[in-house]
Amino acid sequence: MLVVGTMFFKDQALLIDKPRQRPTYQMIGGRVEEHETPLEAAIRECHEELGPKAIFAEDKLELVMEFDEIATSDGKTPIHFYVFKYNGLLEGELLLSEEIGDFLWYQSTDGEEILSNTLKNEVVPYCLKRNLIK
Repeated sequence: MLVVGTMFFKDQALLIDKPRQRPTYQMIGGRVEEHETPLEAAIRECHEELGPKAIFAEDKLELVMEFDEIATSDGKTPIHFYVFKYNGLLEGELLLSEEIGDFLWYQSTDGEEILSNTLKNEVVPYCLKRNLIK
């Protein structure tokens, strides 16, 4: 399965969201559908999860990481993860939805116990190593 995630940063914090049906926070993103490229999927997922009042330029998404892992959701499905970085500032307003119950501008002082495996094992270490988050 192909999956995408997008990193948005503000004041050395990473934007993550918490789906209502999951116990942990995850990246803004989701599954790549059959007819999509990873970039198209990242753009669609950002629009879906951030809501209609979030403003970002679609041409400022840059692929920065790819890795294979096992899906957190079931602990057995292999996934190939594409991670995009937004090279700009997210503007507008974030809106909660039926799917998304919370947003958090994450810094390492928030702790790892609230994070999905993808964030904990791959994304947060990447961000810390590059001083993208505190």
